[in-house]
Amino acid sequence: MTITRKGLFVSATAAVLTTVAVTGAGIHLSSQAFFRESPKELVDEVWQIVDRNYVDGTFNQVDWQAIRNEYLSRTYATKEDAYKAIREMLKKLDDPYTRFMDPQEFKSMQIDTSGELTGVGIQLTQDEDTKKIVVISPIEGTPAAKAGVLAKDEIVKIDGKSTTGMNVNDVVNLIRGPVGSEVNLTIKRKNQEQTFKLKRERIEIHPVRFNARKEVPGGLGYIRLNQFSANAAPEMRQAIQALEKQGVAGYILDLRSNPGGLLYSSIDIARMWLKEGSIVSTVDRQGESERQKANHRQLTDKPLVILVDGGSASASEILSGALQDNNRAVLVGTKTFGKGLVQSVRPLGDGSGLAVTIAKYFTPSGRDINHAGIAPNVVVELSDAQKQQLVKNRDAIGTMQDPQYAKGVEILQQQIAKRNGSARPTSTSSQQ
Repeated sequence: MTITRKGLFVSATAAVLTTVAVTGAGIHLSSQAFFRESPKELVDEVWQIVDRNYVDGTFNQVDWQAIRNEYLSRTYATKEDAYKAIREMLKKLDDPYTRFMDPQEFKSMQIDTSGELTGVGIQLTQDEDTKKIVVISPIEGTPAAKAGVLAKDEIVKIDGKSTTGMNVNDVVNLIRGPVGSEVNLTIKRKNQEQTFKLKRERIEIHPVRFNARKEVPGGLGYIRLNQFSANAAPEMRQAIQALEKQGVAGYILDLRSNPGGLLYSSIDIARMWLKEGSIVSTVDRQGESERQKANHRQLTDKPLVILVDGGSASASEILSGALQDNNRAVLVGTKTFGKGLVQSVRPLGDGSGLAVTIAKYFTPSGRDINHAGIAPNVVVELSDAQKQQLVKNRDAIGTMQDPQYAKGVEILQQQIAKRNGSARPTSTSSQQ
């Protein structure tokens, strides 16, 4: 299977809702689409793309040919009729990641390449089993994060309207709106509901932030990666190079609440940390596998600890899984989200777009993390009180007031000591 450099993305979200973008924007778009006058031709165009490319040759036990006959036998008076039919057709696959976007939604999806988003800063998915709308993570510094919205929160109402029966597109259309306007989101957390009044903002996103710290002998480099957008790899390279010049002894890479993004962004970043070995393999429905490997161009071989949690998904799992399987990093935190699917985004003839699941990915050791997630080497669970404290004081995240970060510092200090030969090796392979 051939993978063009920016032709694929992996994301835990069915869409990056309320930020008017998806973490797969900036991908290469096929030039084969052409304008279609007939709404029925648009329906058939979508059917054909799925028929040729969908990851499961049984189409999740759906008679895909019968679906074509059913939907092409209908009469469509307008493009909107076709859009509705396409969504109905794709829904039969029972795959929230294969989805149709009308022209405005498709245009919004591509905004992410500019690094500027408009919304309240929540990344959402639809649970494949319960069909509930669930928060993957709030984006740091956004209205949602400041208000206290958390990963795993369920969105049950939008401005008082129940989300029951809604799909991802329905939800994004309700939450999205002009800068300065407000939206009320009612969330359910552990069977208790609360409502957040959020003001939509224009949000400039820089996926990487970093600094050097003195919490271990020789200093540590702390790098926070929020998402795998088109500029994540260049910013990561700059961060590592700057910290290397400062002579840090080791690194903590914080991937908590990072919902994923571009497939090749995760591969490029893995190569910055890994000298040799496999990174990820992708397998399509023909069983053809493409294995991505390190290229002997790592920027540092110093000890590395990665912080993960339930909001670390998809591209985050590719990176953390690769470095864990190659014994390059120690993972600290809680089990990751568990999403092991790859999507390709295609433009359609009338300016709309289609995201279709085309492959599964596996870690170097062959782990299929879809639904299962990746277990950290050292488990550090946060209590509800600790979570709330970090929400109230977000400046404490990534400091010694943050229990997962504090454990990461402890583990990193052990790894540095082991590297320097000044302490007996300390095992970090068991859960604590």
